[in-house]
Amino acid sequence: MKSRLLSFGFALIAMLIMVRPASAQVTPAAGSVPPDDTQAPIRVGAVIFYDWTRTLEPTTTDAAGNTISANSFNVTRTYINVTGNISHRLAFRITPDITRETASGLGTSGSLVFRLKYGYAQINLDDWTGDWKQTYARLGIQQTLFIDAQESVYRYRFQGTVFVERDGGLSSADAGASIHTNFPKNYGDIVVGVFNGEGYSRAEVNDQKSVQFRATFRPMPGGSLEAKGLRVTGFYLGDHTVKGAERSRAIGSVWYEHRRFNAGFDYITAVDQTLPTTAKVNQKGWSVFATPFFKEKGNGFEALLRYDSYVPDRTNDTFDGSTATRNRLIAGLAYWFPHPGGAGTGALMLDYEQVTFDHFAPTSATATQKRIFLHGLINF
Repeated sequence: MKSRLLSFGFALIAMLIMVRPASAQVTPAAGSVPPDDTQAPIRVGAVIFYDWTRTLEPTTTDAAGNTISANSFNVTRTYINVTGNISHRLAFRITPDITRETASGLGTSGSLVFRLKYGYAQINLDDWTGDWKQTYARLGIQQTLFIDAQESVYRYRFQGTVFVERDGGLSSADAGASIHTNFPKNYGDIVVGVFNGEGYSRAEVNDQKSVQFRATFRPMPGGSLEAKGLRVTGFYLGDHTVKGAERSRAIGSVWYEHRRFNAGFDYITAVDQTLPTTAKVNQKGWSVFATPFFKEKGNGFEALLRYDSYVPDRTNDTFDGSTATRNRLIAGLAYWFPHPGGAGTGALMLDYEQVTFDHFAPTSATATQKRIFLHGLINF
């Protein structure tokens, strides 16, 4: 499968380059406006996720032995986005990520530390690809192919990571190379990439690479206002933990954007194998979400409703409801601050999260979890 995806990726690149070979000299047509190659000034933006969290269950004990419900104020994520372009064909992005260091034994344990989330060059290829617009190649640490697409519809990452990252083990960024293009007439887009496979927070540990492919199709881009918002997405990740030990993910999704709500459904199957000699661990899960707008998207009150269900090991999957399953319920009420004339956004959300572990052997790790949050977002 991985070799077929690699062959497909190289074929796609070749196709895009050859679509308009006569355009290599890029001679503007009479009366047309030549591309603007003025170097834009560096643009700086920021993203801040902050929250107050109280854990209702399970309770814990403090240093004096008192039973407590842990609560804390947190800044869970802070991005500084630096973007610019050298010409209309070459752009870049650098995004430092400030996060909490949790590794024990380090002098910085517990501190907020600086690391790189994104750092890539983007080579724009629209001069050669005709009707296939927004065609570009990216090289460096960049967004992985599924999560970045989903978060254009699911706008609540500041509540927590999306289902396929939290349960399915996908990373939101990684070092690699990818090529993207839009289908003509706004029918969707397609992207293929090769990545280290370890995620942006870890170095490559071997010679195995993660080959990823995503295609998103809009069935009715020219239809009614309601029909335009429908998207159907397929995604595949082929990788190996070590040579001969499979690590793969396959996802099918339906997303919908409406003037009154956004909604989506994801289904994932996964395979993990630590060594060629060990058994494969087959997994599956699904998630559904809806975000109703009381006024309009991004202005005023909105709700978040989400339910995730994940089977981390299908070895004893009997399909009778008795398989060990991790379930998550998220419900919240958000207020998005008006931002007339500005590109920035800000939101506050009061939400509740419950995680249950059905048919697991009883341990402290499988106790029911209940938390309430006040989540905040600044994005400008």
